[in-house]
Amino acid sequence: YVALWIHSQNGIKNWPGGPENLQKNWLREFYQVLHAHKPHFMALHCQEFGGKNYEASMSHVDKFVKELLSSDAMKEYNRARVYLDENYKSQEHFTALGSFYFLHESLKSIYQFDFKAKKYKKVTGKEIYSDTLESTPMLEKEKFPQDYFPECKWSRKGFIRTRWCIADCAFDLVNIHLFHDASNLVAWETSPSVYSGVRHKALGYVLDRIIDQRFEKVSYFVFGDFNFRLDSKSVIETLCTKATMQTVRAADTNEVVKLIFRESDNDRKVVLQLEKKLFDYFNQDVFRDNNGTALLEFDKELSVFKDRLYELDISFPPSYPYSEDSSQGEQYMNTRCPAWCDRILMSLSAKELVLKSESEEKVATYDHIGPNVCMGDHKPVFLAFRIAPGAGKPHAHVHKCCVVQ
Repeated sequence: YVALWIHSQNGIKNWPGGPENLQKNWLREFYQVLHAHKPHFMALHCQEFGGKNYEASMSHVDKFVKELLSSDAMKEYNRARVYLDENYKSQEHFTALGSFYFLHESLKSIYQFDFKAKKYKKVTGKEIYSDTLESTPMLEKEKFPQDYFPECKWSRKGFIRTRWCIADCAFDLVNIHLFHDASNLVAWETSPSVYSGVRHKALGYVLDRIIDQRFEKVSYFVFGDFNFRLDSKSVIETLCTKATMQTVRAADTNEVVKLIFRESDNDRKVVLQLEKKLFDYFNQDVFRDNNGTALLEFDKELSVFKDRLYELDISFPPSYPYSEDSSQGEQYMNTRCPAWCDRILMSLSAKELVLKSESEEKVATYDHIGPNVCMGDHKPVFLAFRIAPGAGKPHAHVHKCCVVQ
């Protein structure tokens, strides 16, 4: 069975030509990946559904869902589950997360876990759940407590978890959205940054939650916008090794509002300008050459979880922040230092599942979607792999997949 996990940050802000144009581009690239891998089971996790202006944009979300469910490209997927957190009036619960699951007609038996009844139920037909996801027993949803990130007045960050059983193999799929860097200037002050610590706390909370004592432990995949950033202090010191720094302060408060890094010679050429929401480095090629792999040494946030989480090697450029100009599909915005925010991670037992193959053919593909096309400010990232029939059989008695309704 081929599984395809896709993550996409779907926030639509100021898109030239309107959201319809972005949707057309996005779906075209998405269908290409689908066609190339022909998965039996496909999971799509989206964050910031409806974008920053969700009240005005939720109608676009509904169009997107209808298009996805009725398109010719998806006609062989005869079962689907769609979970959309659209209830933006509920400040206490709203996460703006969207989780889509599609099952190919050739897949005979697949079961989804009912967290309330603690039983697996056979998946039939197509069902869409929105507004109050709190009432469906087929998932767990949580928004992170406000005190995790107090400087953000109303955060939508949180996670949705579902559990599945296919070929005697049970696993959790977790859609996650972690906290962003609110200010480049604050991020640069310490190594690791204060924001890195906040993400560490939130991710640790999710991992503890999905392996707690309430349910059987199963393999899990966590994918979404982790907002992982490069270690700002280290990366800036490396990019500006031979530069001198000028500090610009606000006249009234004496607060630092800008840092300017200039070459010591070469007519004092400006190398980098840094403000709260400006990261203007003179040479963007450094983030694109060889997929930016020279910068992977500064991607340190996952190292804290090395005993709990595994990730395939990254061989694609930083996934954020891309220009939202439809004619600049490969260009980064100069708002943040480019980083691999969008990831697909897995438990160590899930790693065994992904890398266990009965043949010598390539077992897994971990890549981004739409490298040359504007997909919004994040490039979607996907993982395609093969689950050998019976891969979970040694543990079948643990997962109790036979307990179905």
